[in-house]
Amino acid sequence: MNIRSQLRKEVRERRNALSVTQQSHAAIALTASLSNHGKIQQAKRIAIYLSNDGELSTTNFIDWCWQNSKDVYLPVVHPFSSGNLLFLHYQQDTKLVHNVYGILEPKLDVTKVCPLEQLDVICTPLVAFDETGARLGMGGGFYDRSLAYWQQTKLYPLGLAHDCQRVEKVPIESWDIPLPEIITPNKNYRFT
Repeated sequence: MNIRSQLRKEVRERRNALSVTQQSHAAIALTASLSNHGKIQQAKRIAIYLSNDGELSTTNFIDWCWQNSKDVYLPVVHPFSSGNLLFLHYQQDTKLVHNVYGILEPKLDVTKVCPLEQLDVICTPLVAFDETGARLGMGGGFYDRSLAYWQQTKLYPLGLAHDCQRVEKVPIESWDIPLPEIITPNKNYRFT
């Protein structure tokens, strides 16, 4: 097992070991941080993910977005372009299906797709991060591909993670896209 795989395994075990109470408090703290964030307050279109595998829960924040007239978009595994994501408008009545990885996503409807460059903020999941903004994902490269050109658009990426997901050093590869900011329940890390 290489060092990136080993780190993924260790950090995923850490976040999955969090109790229901710890997860609940973390979700409330995340919503408080995000709802007061300047980029979120200015945003009309926010892409986010549905939590999976012990990830920091985004449900409370999604509800806050709906209550505050923000359009929410969820990632969908692209059916024709391997390793890429589409972002579909997500509403309270959106039908969800399990994708090839067992993660819930909106049922594909091309009329609901929002091009990346029209999104204002994209909240990304991650497995581990370090003090430089380096992000270690699940290994598929989906978000690295989506964020490859974010600096040439209005899109602003925010990483979301539990505090226990911070590590001393993420071993990076040439294709890894660092994030300008990562928010945990207890701290907002800015790297730009």
